[in-house]
Amino acid sequence: MTVFTGAKNRKPCSAANLIRGMYMLKQRSFWVPVVCGILILGLGSGTRQSFGIFQMAIAADFGVGRELWSFANALSFLLMGLCAPFVGTLADRFGTAKTAVVGGVLHVFGLLLLGFADSNWLLIFSCAISGLGLSAAGMGPILAAIGRQTAVAHRSIALGLVTAGSSFGQFGIVPFASLMQQSLGDWHNTMFVLTAISIFMIPAALGLGKNHTTDVSGQRIDGQGATEALLEAFSVRSYVLLMIGFFVCGFHVIFIGLHLPAYIADAAISMSYFGVTMSPIELGGWAIGIIGLFNIIGSVIWGWLGGIYKKKDMLALLYALRSLAILLFLLVPLSWASVLFFAAILGFLWLGTVALTSGLIGFLFGPKHAAMLWGIVFLSHQVGSFLGGWGAGRWFDIEGNYDWVWLFSVAMGFVAAVLHWLIREEPVIRPKVSFA
Repeated sequence: MTVFTGAKNRKPCSAANLIRGMYMLKQRSFWVPVVCGILILGLGSGTRQSFGIFQMAIAADFGVGRELWSFANALSFLLMGLCAPFVGTLADRFGTAKTAVVGGVLHVFGLLLLGFADSNWLLIFSCAISGLGLSAAGMGPILAAIGRQTAVAHRSIALGLVTAGSSFGQFGIVPFASLMQQSLGDWHNTMFVLTAISIFMIPAALGLGKNHTTDVSGQRIDGQGATEALLEAFSVRSYVLLMIGFFVCGFHVIFIGLHLPAYIADAAISMSYFGVTMSPIELGGWAIGIIGLFNIIGSVIWGWLGGIYKKKDMLALLYALRSLAILLFLLVPLSWASVLFFAAILGFLWLGTVALTSGLIGFLFGPKHAAMLWGIVFLSHQVGSFLGGWGAGRWFDIEGNYDWVWLFSVAMGFVAAVLHWLIREEPVIRPKVSFA
């Protein structure tokens, strides 16, 4: 059995290597945590990505504009980011399974409270609890756990599989939630349904097992503490550029996920084709669901490409293509066909950034503090999410449209592409430890 010990031994990710990688995962019983990770992330992201379909219903129910629900969601995403470094440290120390169980419980409790929310403060508080839960049972700890158990030559595709598999939740849950909203006519009852679905996150978290580290970088990290790792990371320009670029990803994902359904409903775009009819709300739900479906394909492909080409170059290309897709969506006449086509293209470019970014962090610094270093980068992502989610709602209440938010998203995507192109994809060189 070949052991991959460092960057010099890194082999191109061909189809044969991919098959061998799958065999390695099977032989080492890694599929159990991988499948559990898919379930946790799928249920978590699926329920939270459904929140965009409630935008107009909650605004009408509370007699306010869109800023309230936008702020509640944006705050929860910001809390997820603020807690991520601490959660990453706890996951590194006590194990991802334990932190994910606690996170699942908090997320379920937050959704349950949302179902009973009848005031502004309870709405915001419930979203915050849910956000705290998803911080502990989110991408950072889960991907770091999978990354620890995967050799460097196959880490990118393994992370891509987990990220892609999680999108099954988004594809299945969001359209279902929009159908429930249309059928039940009450967002409170729909939230109770989402609560019941999310309960399965808790037993899935138990299957993650104990933290286990596979040598993936060949770098000596003996004795390096968390503080030393942070100081080292912030002294590396590539890490800072990666963090700034991921801010843009957060802005894009939450702005579109939270406001695209309302954007479609504002334009009264419905669908009636070959006997298939959808209301604007249902079309919005299916648009988010299709984003999740095509993200499954995109995440695997981008993860695979990250094993062949430099991850930083793939990230630059992805951000540039994302901006071009948004620009094209703005230029063509708005219709149900353009909405679904845009959702498919955007889905292909949706979360391919996650596996590439997480894999790049591991390649630069090694696995020991991977969850913590990812947590810092994820915080930047969530600051972008806060501004994209809340800022778009605030802008709509002032101007009555999202026009400038869309254009700002296009510009930021091109900036992110340039920033990632400037990254140097080389493992950090540490002085060897000598023993007397």
